Amino acid sequence: MFAALLCGMTVIAGCQTGADVAAIQAISLDKNQGTEQNIGSLTATVNANPSDPEGYNVRGTAYGRAGEYENAIADFNRAIQLDPNFYQAYANRALIYRQINDPAKAAADYNKAIAINPRYGSAYIGLGNVYRVAGRNREALGYFQKAIDLGTSDPRAYHNRGLLYQIDGQHKLAIEDFSRAISLQPSAAEPYSARGVSYLATGDDDNAFEDFNTALRLDDTKAEYWTNQALAYERKGDRSKAFRSYARAAQLNPDYRPAKDGMSRTRV
Repeated sequence: MFAALLCGMTVIAGCQTGADVAAIQAISLDKNQGTEQNIGSLTATVNANPSDPEGYNVRGTAYGRAGEYENAIADFNRAIQLDPNFYQAYANRALIYRQINDPAKAAADYNKAIAINPRYGSAYIGLGNVYRVAGRNREALGYFQKAIDLGTSDPRAYHNRGLLYQIDGQHKLAIEDFSRAISLQPSAAEPYSARGVSYLATGDDDNAFEDFNTALRLDDTKAEYWTNQALAYERKGDRSKAFRSYARAAQLNPDYRPAKDGMSRTRV
């Protein structure tokens, strides 16, 4: 039975990597920079310097953070119109296209960014994710590898390559990549949870359990993380704790089937 559970865990690890989609690539913004107040301040800057493409790019990023995707695209369009070689704006617009589920336009923009700057690692990572989501894993792996070969310090390149290794059952390589991603961004929960899945697949239950707990300390809002912890408890034979973790996952996401199935298995 546990082989089936472990298969399910690998799927969970793959599904939790939406973090790379959630972050605008070329401009680093904190959580407050998508607020109405901040957008108002950026608008004042744009109005004061209407011929500066950087202002539109930064405001477009803030619009993206706020979920105002049409406004974000409009700003990136204007930035590119003012500076056709503004490769960061192409990559940022590509990320918005990914968020609104238009992978063809996203891929075109990432390719344009790469054509302008062949050493722009973020565009390779973004393009890799377009292919990864489409299930074209070999092509995705090549793009993540290219970013790594260019010397990127972006943890997403290692995290996403690790997910592809994990899908292929190459857990040692996956663990190495997740560990590298963690070293680059220790505050991100996703690579801990993903590394825990690979640890569990290799029989290293103690490190798996530690990673699942760390993921939850960093972010206890994801049903997947609670489910992974529950699966580790289940492997340890602690059905009552497993049930509580599954129940918490189901509370966070009532439609999450792995949590509901786990509750049925471990109900005392």
